[in-house]
This record gives sequence, C-alpha cells and structure tokens, in this order.
Amino acid sequence: MIASPAGAITDGDVLLHVGDPMREQRALVRGTAVAPRGGRGVIAVTGVDRLSWLDSITTQALARLEPGVSTELLVLDPQGRVEHAAAVLDDGETTWLIADAGDVPALATWLGRMRFRLRVEVRETSAEVAVVGATDAGLALIRPLVVGETPLVWRDPWPGVAVGGAAYGPIEKHPGTERSWNEALVDAAEASRLAQLAASGEIGFAGELAVEALRVAAWRPRFAEEVDERTIPHELDWLRTAVHLDKGCYRGQETVAKVHNLGHPPRRLVSLHLDGSAESLPSRGDAVAVGDVEIGRITSAARHFEDGPIALAVVKRTADTDADVVVRTADGDVAASVTTVVPPDAGASAGVPRLPRLSRRR
Repeated sequence: MIASPAGAITDGDVLLHVGDPMREQRALVRGTAVAPRGGRGVIAVTGVDRLSWLDSITTQALARLEPGVSTELLVLDPQGRVEHAAAVLDDGETTWLIADAGDVPALATWLGRMRFRLRVEVRETSAEVAVVGATDAGLALIRPLVVGETPLVWRDPWPGVAVGGAAYGPIEKHPGTERSWNEALVDAAEASRLAQLAASGEIGFAGELAVEALRVAAWRPRFAEEVDERTIPHELDWLRTAVHLDKGCYRGQETVAKVHNLGHPPRRLVSLHLDGSAESLPSRGDAVAVGDVEIGRITSAARHFEDGPIALAVVKRTADTDADVVVRTADGDVAASVTTVVPPDAGASAGVPRLPRLSRRR
C-alpha cells in the first residue's frame, strides 16, 4: 500500500482523489502524476508449466508468451460467463496477474484448485508488491521492479485487436486510441519514495476518480464494474484483447465460438453522454430506459475533464438507443445520448475484423 498525501480522500486502501479529480486527470495525461492503485491486487504464478497451464484454463493463448509482452485473460464458467479477469505479464520466471483487489482471493483460490500435479505455484503478493498506474507520458516517474532485463510494467493493450482476437466496435476511430495506460509493479522502497515525492509536491498523485474517468471515456471494460453474473465477453467487446478465438479448448469456449460464429450476444455495451445539469452521477445499477421500458443498467459513471459526465451501460441487444434515453437515478431522471460500442448485429453477421496489433504494447 502507498501512503496518501495529507488531505487525500480515501475509501479503505483506495485513493479516491487528492482534492480535484479534473486536475488529476489532466496531470495523468500530461505525465506529471501517477496513480496508486489500491484497488488492484497481484498474484504470482511460478513453475515451468505456468504458461502452458494458464493457456489451458483461460481464454488467452499464453503458452508462448514472451517476457515483457502484455496481454490479459478471462476465466469463464462452463456457460461462457465471465468469472475472473486479469492483466498478464511474464518475466521469464514468473507470470504476474494483476486483478481487481476484490477478485484476487477468489481468483488465487480457483487457480490453486486447478494445479493438479503440474509444476506450478500460485501465491498472492499484494502485501509485497504495489500497483502504480500511469500514462505513457508519466511512466518515467516510476521505478518498477525489474527481473533480468524485464521491467514489471503491464501496458494495457486496449483497444488494439490482439492476434486471435476480434473487434465488434470501431477500430480506427475508437476513443481508446486517445488513452495510454500502464500498471507498474513496485516494491515497498519505491512505494515509499513515490509517497515522499507526492508529499513534497515533486510529483502528483491521481486518485481512482481520475483513473476511472479516463477508462470510461475509452470504453474500457473493467471486471469490478462491467461484469455481472450473466456477462459473456462479446457483450463488452472484450474479444479484442482478452480472448483468443483460435487456441485450444478451455472452459466456456463452446459459448464463445457459438455466439461469435452463429449468434449474437444477448446484451451489448453502450457509452452515454449525460445531461450536465444533474448535480450527481448515476450509480452502478441505475436503470437505463426508453419511455417506460427499461433497456439496461449503468455499469460505470464518471466526470471527464473534457467530455463532462459520461457513463457505460449494458443494454438489451435489440434496444432502440436512437430514441430518447434517460437514466433513472435516486435524484430523478437524467437525459442521455447514446453511442454504440457493441452493435446489435455483433456476432455471426457482423463480419468483424481480426487484426494482429500487439507490437505497440511490448
């Protein structure tokens, strides 16, 4: 855990903001601030079978993952619903999984049960290793752990289309191309150094509100927010970076293949621009409606330093999002304009592009 500066607003281990989330967003983009990620945890997987083993039980092709290459994986249930998600980075000796902190114990427990007689060890390391986020411009402020010649920095591949992946949303004009994001693993000494620099004003700290605003604007799904008990990867355009469509069998693969090749996901992700006159943001789970008909639910909401109040929502595939849409909040209805992220015809008839675009995130 990284100590927060005086006056910071926190929620447990999570730094929410240090006084001005809008300013913190700008500082992240400029590269003058970093973001302690108290809401992220780390699992270390060691052993000679680690990559082939993770390849066999998750959605990602990892058997030949090279040291320093960033990717991500999902764990699905037998019906293809998302149970866990993690960023993935290997250093040649250890595979590091970075996940939302609330899911780390369950993910580590599940992995431990799946070892059988393979030469792998699974260990939670959140108490030893902290996660610090930064844009490309701010990464130089951080001294990450280094193993051999590999710095332990996960470079978010979103919204690129990984080898074996597929995009349902746009490619060239995707808003995520405006965002760069990295998560560095640091030890206690570096965590202390960053805290001292922030306390003296030599660097800035940005809180979770700033980080989330940049994520929501980039349409980037997050396990802790966009996923519920029914979520399949297609609904969130997560085939881009987290699912390899041509690798060997894994739990839930049948659903992934059927929906992608023969059907359509039952729900789909959309982006909302909210009426700026509302004093408060919607909460996760608030209803999205057209007239009296509920069409979906809010998953994330934020105030962006350029776009204003924005949100992500998951709606019914057939919902008419060109109609007048409102979000039903505790303080009343808020008007919203909708931008399609996953189109209604995503899947069998969409002709979705599949492009190898991993090189930028090495």
